[in-house]
Amino acid sequence: MTLVWSGLALGAVYALVAIGYNIVFLSSRTFNFAQAQLMMVGTFVAYTGLVTLRLPALVVAVLAAVTVLLLAGLEERFAVRPVPDHETQLVTTLGVATLLNGLTQLVWGGQPLTVPFFGPQDVVELVGGRVYPVEIALLIVAVLLVVGLTQLSRRSMLGLALMGMSEDREAAQLRGVDVRRLAFWAFAASGALAGLLGLLVGPKTYAVATLGAALALKGFVALAIGGFGSLPGALVGGLTVGLVESVAARYLGAEYSNLSVFAVLLVVLMTRPAGLFGRVRERVV
Repeated sequence: MTLVWSGLALGAVYALVAIGYNIVFLSSRTFNFAQAQLMMVGTFVAYTGLVTLRLPALVVAVLAAVTVLLLAGLEERFAVRPVPDHETQLVTTLGVATLLNGLTQLVWGGQPLTVPFFGPQDVVELVGGRVYPVEIALLIVAVLLVVGLTQLSRRSMLGLALMGMSEDREAAQLRGVDVRRLAFWAFAASGALAGLLGLLVGPKTYAVATLGAALALKGFVALAIGGFGSLPGALVGGLTVGLVESVAARYLGAEYSNLSVFAVLLVVLMTRPAGLFGRVRERVV
């Protein structure tokens, strides 16, 4: 069970990246390739606040959320909004991701930095396995985020407006929805969430300049398995990727972990091209 808990916790990290992808995708049909890099910046801000400046965890959480929110807002304003089509936005957000990779390495260096967990440190015995408190926290937060955001999208006017934008941007605008403003704040909110989650992700993955690229790839795979636009799918896809990666590394060898993950992705896409929870849309021409 220790292996299972470790895989689930790693999968929760991938799920959190996929959830960030979905927040932007659901609101504007834009895929933000820099989402994982924004979370990576959150881990570095968490390290700086907790270790270098020795600030209280609550202050560091606010600092990380605001810092990454500003970065996400700048990305939306200068790399997404001026670009008219979603295909080109893939290129511009990928450019932002590359820029953030370089800047973090320039500022913090290339060595992994240990981010302390602000909660309990002792290993816990749970259902026959050993698990760290931060791993339990990652799983709980991932589940609560999916439940909370799903309810928000179904029961609030804001959520319904965002879903309307996702279905038909022009129709939503005709109904009085300020689509540009909502798209900006959805982008910014995904950045604030990524920064805040850096306090939980950092203790599991360390703060390292290569983290963004690794999380971006596995988060995308989790999203593809679960289905684009599905928050429960992001959770299930992330946990699946984490479990497969951990089990394959343990029993087949670390060199087969990525191969096993992509094998599962191929099987899922061959049986359900839209993902496990995705919906295939038909258009009458």
